[in-house]
Amino acid sequence: MSKNIYVGNLPWSASEDDVRAAFEAYGEVISVKLIEDRETGRPRGFGFVEMEDNGALDAIDNLDGKDFGGRNLKVNEAKPRAPRPRW
Repeated sequence: MSKNIYVGNLPWSASEDDVRAAFEAYGEVISVKLIEDRETGRPRGFGFVEMEDNGALDAIDNLDGKDFGGRNLKVNEAKPRAPRPRW
């Protein structure tokens, strides 16, 4: 099984490769997705990392609150996306 991890408070200069390298220290990273603004294409400062279960728990424990590019990361297990009404 794998876990989806929310990673917040990322510096705008962070790349998917930077985030992958930080998380690979704790286990196999399946995917990294940094979220961008739809209109401007600029980073929004958060993203998601998918990892194997054991590595994910270690990464959450070790990276939450740690300095990354001058900012303290917010790292926790991602919650399922709430359904949005369609207009």
